[in-house]
Amino acid sequence: MKNYRPAKKRVEVSVGESVRILRELQELSQSQLSELTGIPQATISAIENGRVNLGVERAKVLARALKCHPAVLVFPGWEVPVEVAA
Repeated sequence: MKNYRPAKKRVEVSVGESVRILRELQELSQSQLSELTGIPQATISAIENGRVNLGVERAKVLARALKCHPAVLVFPGWEVPVEVAA
């Protein structure tokens, strides 16, 4: 581990992309996520494509369904030191 160096290039992820990535990792369709959250499928699509802002309340509902903290969705590029995250 002494030779470990973090990658130089980082990928920027938008709020919508973070929702899509987490949804796909859990093998959920937009329709299935809609059923879990009560958020219309068209709204989920609009969020993922950056046409609609996520908002705090939607972030909470989606985070519950996607089993993550709302901050993961709202601040996808935020870096947290390992000591704090654990």
